[in-house]
Amino acid sequence: MAPTLTTPRLVLRPWRASDREGLWRMQADARTMEFLLPVPDRAASDAVADRAEAHFARHGFGLWVVEVPGATDFAGYTGLVHVPYQEHFTPAVEIGWRFHPAHWGHGYATEAAQAALAYGFGPLGLAEIVAITVPANLRSRAVMERLGMARVEGGDFDLPTTPQGHPLRRQVLYRLRRDPNRWTGFAR
Repeated sequence: MAPTLTTPRLVLRPWRASDREGLWRMQADARTMEFLLPVPDRAASDAVADRAEAHFARHGFGLWVVEVPGATDFAGYTGLVHVPYQEHFTPAVEIGWRFHPAHWGHGYATEAAQAALAYGFGPLGLAEIVAITVPANLRSRAVMERLGMARVEGGDFDLPTTPQGHPLRRQVLYRLRRDPNRWTGFAR
């Protein structure tokens, strides 16, 4: 069973069937997908939720749905996943987030990611967590830096799951190693 994490303003919880509509609305929004490959239809969007649920079932962690109590049951998702391809930094666990634009600018991505990092470095005992994005995605890069992640010099790479020649293929790599003085507790 996937754990539920809480922060002062957010609940990070397992997926429900009702989340699929919010996921589709978020992924159908061009602003959300500006730096991501498009999700062509509802079936492909549902497959994202299926993969998230399967990752939890297999590993005990994954992408949590982010709720903002009193505002929305589905603001987006944040979590930790095993990188599913081979690259110079794998095997690795990646932190990621995706929020509907209606919930941008409130610090939710950073707050939710801090909870996920604390869980990864705490109960999961991970030594390192990575994050990737396209160089132009300054919003996500700012979140990575607020989390204390550092860009890996010489770590840029071409994402093997993105077609050759596609403008989103090039990625920057950020990394954070466990600091026992910082990640001693975790949100519950």
